[in-house]
Amino acid sequence: MDSRFHLRAAATLALAVATASLCVWLHTPLPWMLGPLIATALASVLGAPTQSWTPLRNVAQWAIGGALGLYFTPQVSALVLKLWWAILLAIGWALLLGWGFGRWLQNVVRGRMPGTEAEQRATTYFAGAIGGASEMTLLAERAGARTDLVAAAHSLRLLVVTILLPVGMTWSGMHGVDATLPGPRAVDWGALPVLLAITGVGSFLMSRTGRANPWFIGALLASMGLTVAGIELSAMPQPLTNAAQLIIGISLGVRFRAEFVHTAPRWLAAVAFGTVAMIGVCILFALLLAWTTGLHPATLILGTSPGGIAEMAITAKVLQLGVPVVTAFQVCRLVAVLVLVEPLHRHGWLR
Repeated sequence: MDSRFHLRAAATLALAVATASLCVWLHTPLPWMLGPLIATALASVLGAPTQSWTPLRNVAQWAIGGALGLYFTPQVSALVLKLWWAILLAIGWALLLGWGFGRWLQNVVRGRMPGTEAEQRATTYFAGAIGGASEMTLLAERAGARTDLVAAAHSLRLLVVTILLPVGMTWSGMHGVDATLPGPRAVDWGALPVLLAITGVGSFLMSRTGRANPWFIGALLASMGLTVAGIELSAMPQPLTNAAQLIIGISLGVRFRAEFVHTAPRWLAAVAFGTVAMIGVCILFALLLAWTTGLHPATLILGTSPGGIAEMAITAKVLQLGVPVVTAFQVCRLVAVLVLVEPLHRHGWLR
């Protein structure tokens, strides 16, 4: 990496810090994540040389994963385990929703996308799947799909969901409805290094497996294991989790470049419209689950939304909307989609 890379990364970080500070002053929803996300995305689309540094993003995911794992006390973990049937329903729902979104995209762009019919089906299928952008793009490449369109679809979907849901829930008053608190609630500066070391080892070991979101999942599992066992070392310092949200906001925002808006405008418009529609039907599905489980609808809206795991878990944490339930739903869905979506396509079961 040359000095220009570091200069761009530092300038992007400065823009994010300034925007987050302004959003805190204005009392906007999720100021530490949404402010940097929107500012970085706008700057990127306008042609500014924004830059995200991958090691810093990994550290941010490690911090967020470690903080979320502290919510899985033995009592809360028992509640989550009792919801296994609802989680299975949510997984099935996510697969069906992604398939429906992909088929709808296929009908919208039919005859307007280059490539064979098989390539077009693969492109719309993996663009519609409710999974991570990098993982779905890699699977799309293996299937011979248009990876640029798949990556653009997932980036735009995450942007729309990450902005609309937190803002909508804040303005509607659907926040602070869950009293779930992390096990350790005070920062123990003597024990904090031990917690960071254990979660850091968890992230490192997970990164060696080649799995998706290893720095987040590894820290989450390590922290969760301690909390479930009743070992309460320390809470995560609030400034650390705020900084982590800021870095995650940057990592989402830099995906958008000036050429992004020129990438098949009809495709992007279809993805944006379809994402809003998916949010709507997911709300209906969450209301049904809330009626059958007795959980608050807002918690299940985040748990079943077509957003990213880190972004939805952060939203649940900041707005106090059932962090363990949201995290469990999102993590299980992520794993299931990564395992199932490719064989379902290969065998023609969800084409």
